Amino acid sequence: MEFDFSSVLTQMLAVEEPAPLALDIRLRLSVMNFLEFAIWGAWFVVLGQYLNTLKFTGKQIGSVYATMALGSIFSPMIVGSITDRFFAAESVLGVSHLIGAVLLFAMSRIRTFPKFYFTALIYALVYSPTLSGSNAVIFGNIPDATRDFPTIRVLGTIGWIAANLAQKLYLKPGEPMNNKPLVLASAFSAMLGVFSFFLPHTPPPANPDPFPFLKAVELLKDPSFATFFGISFLITIALAFYYSFTSLFLEQKIKVQPGNVGPLMTIGQWSEIVFLLALPFFLDKLGMKGVLVVGMAAWGLRYALFAAGGPFPLILLGLALHGICYDFFFAAGFILVEKTAPEAIRNSGQALFGSLTYGLGMYLGNEASGWVNQFATIEVTDPATGQTRRETDWRRFWALPCVGVLVALVLFALLYR
Repeated sequence: MEFDFSSVLTQMLAVEEPAPLALDIRLRLSVMNFLEFAIWGAWFVVLGQYLNTLKFTGKQIGSVYATMALGSIFSPMIVGSITDRFFAAESVLGVSHLIGAVLLFAMSRIRTFPKFYFTALIYALVYSPTLSGSNAVIFGNIPDATRDFPTIRVLGTIGWIAANLAQKLYLKPGEPMNNKPLVLASAFSAMLGVFSFFLPHTPPPANPDPFPFLKAVELLKDPSFATFFGISFLITIALAFYYSFTSLFLEQKIKVQPGNVGPLMTIGQWSEIVFLLALPFFLDKLGMKGVLVVGMAAWGLRYALFAAGGPFPLILLGLALHGICYDFFFAAGFILVEKTAPEAIRNSGQALFGSLTYGLGMYLGNEASGWVNQFATIEVTDPATGQTRRETDWRRFWALPCVGVLVALVLFALLYR
């Protein structure tokens, strides 16, 4: 039997490369992703500092941060199940961000805890669906997800960085944190609300599942998946301490000027870009379990450095570890579900992982961090002036999540196969 070279060549040439992404669509999707995360980054990092100036307690600060996690739990069940069935994704983004702009501006004017908390909760319910909605717009309009998505998603990280660097423009040196980050976020939200109506049309899916994560319970029949999901849930409780109180720690303990805290913390996002691009290399060299172990260990090391309280270069190292902490745990976790879950329930698995980590785990962690911060904070009287101030024992505060992460790491290393 002769080898028909011409036939093989014809078949090879018949395999078409995905069409290039049109520049117009790339620009619109990139601007959308930039603003999506600029909104969040503008206020979320420094919110603890601002609430501290309003004399909110540590428990109250933790509770406010927990509203975003509550949004991640309930929005897929309430808002997502409705909008995914009846409305185009770009329309949902537009309306959500316009409402969000009003709520963020309202938050900038509120000075009492009950009103601030419930306004933040409503905002979380409005904003959380836009995270999945923006991804729906991207995936619905790019020809090759593997090739095109990373180059668009990275604009979100850059948007987060830009929003934090902008604090240098509106906060004077030595000035306490004020409501301007919320006002900036409101402006970004209004911009994206209007811009969303000019995004490519992305109709709702034909047969959406209103409660997709319920199907993912099937994954828990596998011992390895049960271990992975369980440990991920537990460790995320400890991870929430970083998001709630690092900005206040840098201001109070490390004596970073309030207006420099947000820009300084962008070290973590620059690191995130590097390690996100390097993640495939490390997955190849270390394997999935090795990458997850390194990611968890990085969280433990970060908390140990924060508990030590200095010198300053070690604090910078703790911030720079964010690339490993985030990419080697969250990003790798989503990849693990994508690669190993049965195709029929793959999306369900992603929903369950997100609900357990970004949702329930972060909620419990934010609430716990508030309680721990309040426990570690005492009233101190200045003998010279007679004035009292609140002072936090940050070593005690960071030691608890450090121990929690290390316990979860040992359990994962022993139980996960």
